[in-house]
Amino acid sequence: MMKNELTRRGFLAASAAMAAATAFPRITFAQDRPLSLTATTRVIDVGGRAATVMGLVNGSGRQGLVLDPGQRFRVDLTNALDEETIIHWHGQIPPNVQDGVPNLPMPLLQPGEMRSYDYETLAGTFWMHSHVPVQEMSLLAAPLIVRRPEDLTSDRQEVVMFLHDFSFRPAADVLAEITNGAAPHDMGGAMQGSGAMAGMDHSGMMSGESGHMNMNGMTMGGMGAGGMQMDLNDFDFDAYLSNDRTLSDPEVIAVERRGRVLLRVINAAAATTFWIDTGGIPARLVAVDGHAVEPMAGTRFGLAMAQRLDLEIDLPESGAFPILALREGARERTGLILATTGVEIRRIDDLGETESSAFDIDLAQEASLRAARPEGMRGLAPRPVDRSHQIMLGGAMQPYLWTINGETWGNHTPITAKSGERVHLTFHNMSMMGHPMHLHGHVFQVVTINGRAIDGAIRDTVYVPPMTMVTIALDAGEAARWMLHCHHMPHLASGMMTEFSVTA
Repeated sequence: MMKNELTRRGFLAASAAMAAATAFPRITFAQDRPLSLTATTRVIDVGGRAATVMGLVNGSGRQGLVLDPGQRFRVDLTNALDEETIIHWHGQIPPNVQDGVPNLPMPLLQPGEMRSYDYETLAGTFWMHSHVPVQEMSLLAAPLIVRRPEDLTSDRQEVVMFLHDFSFRPAADVLAEITNGAAPHDMGGAMQGSGAMAGMDHSGMMSGESGHMNMNGMTMGGMGAGGMQMDLNDFDFDAYLSNDRTLSDPEVIAVERRGRVLLRVINAAAATTFWIDTGGIPARLVAVDGHAVEPMAGTRFGLAMAQRLDLEIDLPESGAFPILALREGARERTGLILATTGVEIRRIDDLGETESSAFDIDLAQEASLRAARPEGMRGLAPRPVDRSHQIMLGGAMQPYLWTINGETWGNHTPITAKSGERVHLTFHNMSMMGHPMHLHGHVFQVVTINGRAIDGAIRDTVYVPPMTMVTIALDAGEAARWMLHCHHMPHLASGMMTEFSVTA
């Protein structure tokens, strides 16, 4: 009996990524053989229309990479695009020279060029994407999953849910419209345009004093702290995708009756925050940004751009179970369906009946998260703070300009620390849009929300809503220039980036 159970568990773990197209294939070779990854173009179907987008294709011809526990990131990256590119391994901590930021320190990859990477991985749910904003908006991104030992023995099926916002228009045109021509700021060559997107002009509507309108011509927004009007979305994309598909033709994942699923949700959207709705089926949030948290029960969890959620879901006896991603403050939605054998799959509309709420305005979700022990304390055991910085986040829709400490990239003043110091960074958002703030080369712990101390989650991207303050703690790593920026691509492209400069 025990032997059969272990065999079944081993089979589930080994084949989890092959159970459906959403569970990305496990590419495993001997450690002396690098994996291959290619930045290229591909064609997907969006609502019955062919669309040429970018992608990061592995050796089997599919998107993304799945690594075994302890497997090093040994990858040969080839640029098969007709333009320069560079890929950032989001949330991982490679040597600075491999971090994937244009000219900091390595130049972009030329068309046809190959570059090798080799570093020790962090385990969990991560992703990889171009650090050229218009390329990320052109879907040049993919999952990067590094499995833990328990993933090989747990009796659960792994499913990846990779979210995008999508326009048929060239990304450079979309970016120019969102920013009213304010982008790009030159990030050492990182912000140049991209001509790889093809398609027809199905633009979202943008007008009015706030610079954006929803599908009905009504200004999008919510009430921020103090009852002030906040801006939630600054563009209506043509579609919102889960694993490259819309709800008109969603991914259907075959699951076991009364089975357990580990759903790895990755928000790879350029400018959209999502709520993940399990349709009333109880779920447990067990990790954020690849790092374990004390399990938190619920049926709806939010994630801003670049953030990730790991959800454990125990399924009922049988049925079709939609897992939906709801666009913040709007009716649009996408998702996938978990289904047992032989059940009827009903059509789900791309628009919900009501608009979803704004995400975590009061940081209630973030304040509820607690780092799991001992994994959650990686390098962040209690110790005195050596250095603190206050970081002011500002900007407005008109003119479209977003700043860190009143400055834009290229005119910025670095935020400094010495390697090994315990550093506190306090983000104070004085604008009326939320900002998912990402720090390269480090993980950090959320330790204070609006002045209240917490033993919060370990992250690499923290969401800072309007008129709020969030403090993160970190230990300064390798002496190098590390990027610190908003992961809302139009905000980044219009200047919302600085550097965390670590000296020896």
